[in-house]
Amino acid sequence: MIAWIDLFIDGDPHPRRFDTLLTLGEYLRRVERLPDEAVNALLQHGEVEPPVARRGYRLRPVPRP
Repeated sequence: MIAWIDLFIDGDPHPRRFDTLLTLGEYLRRVERLPDEAVNALLQHGEVEPPVARRGYRLRPVPRP
């Protein structure tokens, strides 16, 4: 069973869902264009805010049924 991870981006009520931290990291670098510092902070602490990132990002594991 996959342990899904939801990414909430500042002000957006609909999370983006990822199957691995690797996939999430690639998305953050390519689509959100976050610097490595911001990606690493988010993956380590579960959230990152300006000035490290341009917007607030928060991670939440999806509870398993």
